[in-house]
Amino acid sequence: MNRLMRISTGIALATMLTACATNQQTGTAVGAGVGAGVGALLGQAIGHNTTSTLVGAGIGAALGGLAGNQIGAYMDNQERALRDAMAQSEAASIRRDQDVLTATFKSDMFFDTNSSQLKPGAYNELNRITNVLNNYPQTTIRVEGHTDARGSDQYNQQLSERRAMAVKNALAQQGVNPSRIEAVGYGESQPISSSDAMNRRVNIVINPIRQS
Repeated sequence: MNRLMRISTGIALATMLTACATNQQTGTAVGAGVGAGVGALLGQAIGHNTTSTLVGAGIGAALGGLAGNQIGAYMDNQERALRDAMAQSEAASIRRDQDVLTATFKSDMFFDTNSSQLKPGAYNELNRITNVLNNYPQTTIRVEGHTDARGSDQYNQQLSERRAMAVKNALAQQGVNPSRIEAVGYGESQPISSSDAMNRRVNIVINPIRQS
């Protein structure tokens, strides 16, 4: 069977299985499990090897979303991986609020004053978490830019937006699917301290994709 025929067969199988799952199942039986199975079939059809099957399974799982009883363990594992990846960083902190993870980076480590161009060291910091983000594809990523209160509201808002977009682009360049990433600027509107240095920050907020 040539490559084109394998792809066609895989797509047909994927369509059939997805339709069956949609028509016959609701709740936890639909989603990550079915998505992973469909993706695995696509991977095997396209690549005809174990590596392609595993890649396909990961893609399919991302399409399915997480059932409610899967989310806690999934985010537990991702939190451990994220903390391990960031253990040697002096620029970031990790916190968790229920099933939402937030990695906060000091903006001064990422950007010069009044600049939205990433410093070389910023790429090293982001590279620490790239593998984690890619290994847990059933999450969305919101990049938040924050500034201090110096300067006008409008200027700070625009600067925070440009900085958030710069981080999003850097993550995409390092292999994170850009369709998962949202870039948002908050300017000076969400201070967390009386310290300007603390308020200048970039948050990477990670949310689980839930089954609809």
